[in-house]
Amino acid sequence: MPAPLTDAHLPLLQALSAAGFELVALPRFPGYVAAKKYDCAVLLEPLEDGGLRRFTAVGYLIEGNLAVRVQKGGEEWFVWKARQVRATPELLAAVRQFEADLAASLGRSP
Repeated sequence: MPAPLTDAHLPLLQALSAAGFELVALPRFPGYVAAKKYDCAVLLEPLEDGGLRRFTAVGYLIEGNLAVRVQKGGEEWFVWKARQVRATPELLAAVRQFEADLAASLGRSP
């Protein structure tokens, strides 16, 4: 279980919000923060020192659910249950931009 969110996490949460990320709690992942932007999302784990780190890879949102990127038949796809979306160059560019924005907001290099 991750550390609980505290006032020490506020500066990072505010930086994410100011960068256009929507921050939500997902009932399936109690204690983690979901950051959403560009139809992409990632789960962030609160750390005891007030930091946040990625708990998951950046995924694409399918029907509001976090789909994971997989290789299938020599192509990349985002998959959630029986739903799948091809990882087009435009979608992969959105994932890269999401990662760059996330890193900048958390004060890290991508």
